Amino acid sequence: MKNVLIVFTGGTFSMKIDEKTKAAVPFFQGEELVDMIPEARGLANLSIYEFGNYPGPHITPQRMLELSEKINSFIEQNTFDGIIVTHGTDTLEETAYFLDLTLETKIPIVVIGAMKTSSEPDWDAPRNLVDAIHIINNPNSKGFGVLVCLNGEINAASEVTKTHTEDVETFHSLDFGSLGFVEKGKVWFNRLPRKLETLKTNTIISNVDLIKVYAGMNEKFFRFSADSGVEGIVVEAMGVGNVPPEAFEGIKYAVEKGIPTVLVSRCPAGETLDIYGYPGAGKWLKQMGVIFADYLNGQKARIKLMICLGITKDKEELRKMFE
Repeated sequence: MKNVLIVFTGGTFSMKIDEKTKAAVPFFQGEELVDMIPEARGLANLSIYEFGNYPGPHITPQRMLELSEKINSFIEQNTFDGIIVTHGTDTLEETAYFLDLTLETKIPIVVIGAMKTSSEPDWDAPRNLVDAIHIINNPNSKGFGVLVCLNGEINAASEVTKTHTEDVETFHSLDFGSLGFVEKGKVWFNRLPRKLETLKTNTIISNVDLIKVYAGMNEKFFRFSADSGVEGIVVEAMGVGNVPPEAFEGIKYAVEKGIPTVLVSRCPAGETLDIYGYPGAGKWLKQMGVIFADYLNGQKARIKLMICLGITKDKEELRKMFE
């Protein structure tokens, strides 16, 4: 059997319903959870590492960096055939993408979570853990970058997003579809990830704001962000990359102050393009120096900008990393 490391970070995967509050809270440690899923031990030689027991919203960029460095130390030991990371689903796509950008390895790394607690009859953690082991056991699973697997669907960390607040079928790649799926222990891959890249850094700049554009928006939030000492801004623009005229003036203010500014769309799918030329449109944003982020959503673009800023502050180098 293959040697598989399970890194537990917490999330709903490790929670149960507290009798007093009637609300889900962190409770189980990794060893306890694996003992609750006996099928898993029969599929691989499992090792457990307790990184923490954090709810998804408690995961910070600094913890993502610490997690990446710890996983990299395990990779360098060259003793594991694959690594599984359990994580809270609220920030799962951000951590998975962070790991995808900062880890360089051919072995499968699969990030999983759970939408139901162990107190519920339809607890989905057992299936997700078993499916992740099946992925690692499959000889075709190498070289895909970091994968995300919940509810049997395999997605690339760079493409996946959480689409529903509580449905177990919540993680999807809206632009390109899933990479494959796991069914009754069999692993099927239909395609490769659209893009694989590694950005090596020991430093990240987490002082990056994410600002969502809305109808009638003016410049105040951009001015406030720029004047607060922020080191990068991600703008969730309308459509393919357009903003109201007054918001444009706020973005211009930030760019002229030398703040790297990255543009994504607030739409759940699609890329950003500079195809419109009216006041506030993408054509003028790009000419002004705003960086367009391809198909990334806001939270992923922020993760990437934090990592890129840890490598360089040069605007043209940053543009090459995104565009």
